[in-house]
Amino acid sequence: MAELLDIFRALADPTRLRVVALLREMELAIGELAIVLDQSQPRVSRHVRILAEAGIVERRREGSWVFLRIVQDGPIRTMIDQVEKWPFSAREGRVIAYDARRLAAIRNERAAAAARYFAEHAAEWDAIRSRHVAESEVESAMLAMVAGRRLGHLLDIGTGTGRMAEIFAPTARRITALDRSPEMLRLARAKLADQPVPIDLVQGDFLALPMDDASIDSIVIHQALHFAHEPDRVIAEAARVLRGGGHLLVVDFAPHEDEELRMLAAHARLGFSDAQIRGWFASAGLLLESGQTLEGGELAVKLWLGRRRSDEDQTPASEGGQTRKLAA
Repeated sequence: MAELLDIFRALADPTRLRVVALLREMELAIGELAIVLDQSQPRVSRHVRILAEAGIVERRREGSWVFLRIVQDGPIRTMIDQVEKWPFSAREGRVIAYDARRLAAIRNERAAAAARYFAEHAAEWDAIRSRHVAESEVESAMLAMVAGRRLGHLLDIGTGTGRMAEIFAPTARRITALDRSPEMLRLARAKLADQPVPIDLVQGDFLALPMDDASIDSIVIHQALHFAHEPDRVIAEAARVLRGGGHLLVVDFAPHEDEELRMLAAHARLGFSDAQIRGWFASAGLLLESGQTLEGGELAVKLWLGRRRSDEDQTPASEGGQTRKLAA
């Protein structure tokens, strides 16, 4: 941590105080800060560098974009969280309120851009949704399957629009929403701006998760596994970052023969059987606890819930009787 004098020196500037107040509200890129502050990008960059060197602000790269945010943990974060109690003068309060209005415009533009992106791809999404049971039914089944379990730090692999992070936010302590697509992450960012728990949006590959071993409490992979040419490796990589006793929830299609989805939506695999998932889970050190099938339309949706083996698990799932019977 930086010395206390360095922290106060970094904060002893009107522009940098404005930056801190803005970043408390949401992550912003340098260009977005420049728009709100009505200053040049080089000038804003110098202020951000001072805040970063003092340990107040950190950078996070997402494709070609670099987003800025207040440090996530530690005493500096605790201090910054008290900003609304700082004794700002009336003039300073008016400036911060003005910045807040300009920030709202940034949020609105993000939402509009996300809506435009979704509209351009709506035909693809709607064509797929029309072939299976309603998403509301799938989401209800997912929530019921993990009911009563502590989700802790949840990793949403292939977050897409951010919908999974949205529905699990009320029961998770923290969420990391990961996707390979910067466009999808921008869509998710607009959707998840006001959630009640910290949500980190991260660009990454589900075959090389940017997380340490055994660092995540629970994982959901919702309608993303079928994009993988090697889904067994995706399961193994998810298991690598999952803590002992942590849960992995996979939601995808049952085996089908709809070859059109390869062309329509770049599906690499046409669904998965219980035997496939069970085998991949076992190879990755996961116990398959339960499963469910949701019929409706041309495509059946499957849910599989697995648990990372812990020291208490002495027998394989096939021998110890710990796996509940899969629904037909």
